[in-house]
Amino acid sequence: MKKQLLKQALSLGMAAALLVGCSGGSTGGDTTGSGTDTGTENQTQQTDGGSDTGAADAGDITVGVSMPTKDLQRWNQDGANMQAELEAAGYKVDLQYASNDVQQQLSQVENMINNQVDVLVIAAIEGSSLGEALDMAKTAGIPVIAYDRLLMNSDAVSYYATFDNYMVGTVQGQYIIDELDLDNAEGPFNLEITAGDPGDNNAMFFYNGAMDLLKPYIESGKLVIQSGQQEFEDVATAVWATETAQSRAENILSSYYADGTNVDVWLCSNDSTALGVENALAANYNGEYPIVTGQDCDIENTKNMIADPPKQSMSVFKDTRTLASQVVKMVTQIVNGETVDVNDTDTYNNGVITVPSYLCEPVFADASNYKELLIDSGYYTEDQLK
Repeated sequence: MKKQLLKQALSLGMAAALLVGCSGGSTGGDTTGSGTDTGTENQTQQTDGGSDTGAADAGDITVGVSMPTKDLQRWNQDGANMQAELEAAGYKVDLQYASNDVQQQLSQVENMINNQVDVLVIAAIEGSSLGEALDMAKTAGIPVIAYDRLLMNSDAVSYYATFDNYMVGTVQGQYIIDELDLDNAEGPFNLEITAGDPGDNNAMFFYNGAMDLLKPYIESGKLVIQSGQQEFEDVATAVWATETAQSRAENILSSYYADGTNVDVWLCSNDSTALGVENALAANYNGEYPIVTGQDCDIENTKNMIADPPKQSMSVFKDTRTLASQVVKMVTQIVNGETVDVNDTDTYNNGVITVPSYLCEPVFADASNYKELLIDSGYYTEDQLK
């Protein structure tokens, strides 16, 4: 009976998603993000077709949670938060990490499906890699929530929960504009860019959000990219690896800044890539220290941000507790056949459908407000940042 109700919820949810996909404009996987709808009035997607199915017993529900890796701090926190929230709500949880191995994640998700989980929450290593498993989930009537990274090229994605990824980039870009006073300063200023994983759909949103604000200054010559590396494919960092970002930054510094030329700002899409840039600067750079952006408020990066002198200027804080709470709410709405809260039905086209999404809002963080955001809220202890 439980499976039958969930199949009904998935079927109706998919019909709503497909209708959204038909009315959402582009069906070609547009990832510009400039059309993000983050209005305060949440829209909802109906999952029960108006029938009274009654609430499911949480203790009878198993939620499969697939996380990409334990190698990055944030995914450990996401997984732990998700498991704690789901178990507190009474659900059974099958949480697995895939060691950044696409085939391992595919196998893990397929095993969850074979073990008859009731709902899947998936943070993909590579958004287009799980098609076979998603087809299995659809056939089995298992709803799928894409977690923070959009699952691509499939109509088997029920919902997407993430932060406003385009806004993350705009926060970083606006910070650079304000710190350099680009509207008034004479310049020019030297800029370098380190973006994220090309296999992660979010990486292009981060990049576009920042570059949409910075391009006018690049085109006017107020911002100069000495390396000439500006296009996303030239600045991307596979699997967000710190070591890869460091190696590329070392090459840029030795090739374009060894003569004492200052790099004034380094746009980094997240903290793991920012850490690589900071390591390279420490070992290979003697000029005036640049503005360095980041995202996630990882522990090592937060330490660098509050150091004297600072090694990182800012980060974008995405409280994974907020995201976990929203996903647990969505799971409960799905299994109870209720409407599912979403606040964006236009932006996230995965190449097949526009996926109904809930976007949490990211927050600017720097040395002036980290205590309030990270310590007073209980996200970190003071000892963790010593």
